[in-house]
Amino acid sequence: MAKPPDAPQAGSPFWWFWERFTDVHTGLYKASRGRIGATYQGAPIALVESVGRKSGKKRTHPLICMADGDGLVVVASKGGIDLHPAWYLNLKANPETDAWWHGRKRRVRARDAEGEERERLWKLMTSVYPAYEAYQRRTERRIPVVVLEPTR
Repeated sequence: MAKPPDAPQAGSPFWWFWERFTDVHTGLYKASRGRIGATYQGAPIALVESVGRKSGKKRTHPLICMADGDGLVVVASKGGIDLHPAWYLNLKANPETDAWWHGRKRRVRARDAEGEERERLWKLMTSVYPAYEAYQRRTERRIPVVVLEPTR
């Protein structure tokens, strides 16, 4: 099977435009309490907040998401570039955060899925957004699957 075309790498102007798009997406989602922006190409979206590990700034990221039991699952793909997305690195440094799902905000703790759980959740996520398979073929890094578990 042929390797998919490369994704725009970090520093590409594409990512600046993508970040502006996600800012608008986030604003519409929050303002409408999830009625607008709840899907992307048919896949469900959650808003996941992170605190910058260097800047300390809070940012919100619209991410393709699926529920798994009480938790939520997201994928740190960044289109298959060779670097992890900043939000993922920020969650590694500060795993306690908030996520918006179906218009409701909830407190969660992020962790990487490992082993059989990761394989099961990877299949779940590629079933809702098949492009993740192409993203994985673009990069040598193993794309993380992140579980957002509710905190009580």
